[in-house]
Amino acid sequence: MREDTAQEQGLDLEPPVRMEEEMEVMEERVVEIEHPLPCLSESDTQGIIKGRDLFGYVGIEAVLDQMRRKTMKAGFEFNIMVVGQSGLGKSTLVNTLFKSKVSRKSCTPNYEEKISKTVHLQSVSHIIEEKGVKMKLTVIDTPGFGDQINNENCWEPIVKYVNEQYEKYLKEELNVNRKRRIPDTRVHCCVYFLPATGHWLRPIDVEFMRRLGKIVSIVPVIAKADTLTLEERLEFKQRIRQDLQANGIRVYPQKEYDEDAEDRILNDKIRENIPFAVVGTDKEHQVNGNKVLGRKTKWGIIEVENVAHCEFALLRDLLIRSHLQDLKDVTHDIHYETYRVKRLNESNANGLALSPLTLENGTLEKSDAESHL
Repeated sequence: MREDTAQEQGLDLEPPVRMEEEMEVMEERVVEIEHPLPCLSESDTQGIIKGRDLFGYVGIEAVLDQMRRKTMKAGFEFNIMVVGQSGLGKSTLVNTLFKSKVSRKSCTPNYEEKISKTVHLQSVSHIIEEKGVKMKLTVIDTPGFGDQINNENCWEPIVKYVNEQYEKYLKEELNVNRKRRIPDTRVHCCVYFLPATGHWLRPIDVEFMRRLGKIVSIVPVIAKADTLTLEERLEFKQRIRQDLQANGIRVYPQKEYDEDAEDRILNDKIRENIPFAVVGTDKEHQVNGNKVLGRKTKWGIIEVENVAHCEFALLRDLLIRSHLQDLKDVTHDIHYETYRVKRLNESNANGLALSPLTLENGTLEKSDAESHL
């Protein structure tokens, strides 16, 4: 009766045998795709193929050796600025960091210490090679900063210099025929020297770091920390951290730039020690039969690289051994990118060409001005 009714309604009922055949075919298809080959489908572009899924050795990790060889041939650049009053040991500390005479004073014959009437920026470049790795190191010194009775706006030449280096790099990028390797004169790190007063930050310290922290990575250090006792040093560091937080001053490394949990743990340890209480010297002394860098006093020798004596080793690890490349990346990806967007927005508002460089104090400078401050 059901078959007759179905035929009357125009429906085709297939025999049970055909259904059984389809079930067998489906089972065969399931068996075929049970162990698929490692491949990326069009719908799944986020697939990950690991070593155990490959048929054999491909050699992908060899790209690291290629990058290493190219970097060692070309070398790389690192530009560090030291800012602070005269007599805080800026030149000595830089020489201690790189264990060579790279400071302005060391490279200037017949150098005489004179108090500059204004802030003059002077840079010295060196090629340092260690185990086949070449680095072009540029040390930018700021003689005259904070040495005057009236230090109003003494940070403006430094702000101008930093912005000029961004401008030079931007112009090279915008050229029709760009250089294969753009010379990088941008300031990658600014080490700011605080006098070991044991009190709070001075107004000039607050104003400088508040302004410069927006355009360059700042690492504050307590200069000549051997003049403080351990208790005075700890209290001074706590007061400085409170001042930094109260005034919204951004120092390196910033929390918002931590890429993952591992970076956060490492950087949190660094942030706990900021500002670094450092001692610099280029003289060696014998301690227990070993030569160590240190400062000799009546009661003993202060070992520069001994963490129990000062925090120079922590500063060196940050600037050179663990965060040098990150300092360069933050400079390019954060500070320079912020400057580039601002300048291009200004040029779009004024026309196709870049307008003259405008500084924070509102003065106009020639766009092709060199940094002969």
